[in-house]
Amino acid sequence: MRRIYEPENLMEGELLKSMLASEGIEAHLAGRDLLGGSGELPIFGLLGLSVEDDQADNARALIAAYNAALPLPGDEPDSFPGTLVC
Repeated sequence: MRRIYEPENLMEGELLKSMLASEGIEAHLAGRDLLGGSGELPIFGLLGLSVEDDQADNARALIAAYNAALPLPGDEPDSFPGTLVC
């Protein structure tokens, strides 16, 4: 397995793991159990998404496309322009 991405938080990690699963890529989110040690462990680098070596390039491309996505016109509320509503 190869570590391909470090999510900012557990929610992003779980969301990306699910997105990859929907594309047929099994991902492992390492470090989720270490978050309870915040304050005694370093803050950065605890979480990491890993996939099989042969799926790493495809998974990186999917994550890059996800991170580059913008809301479609009309999909954002008037009170929060530029915000994607899920």
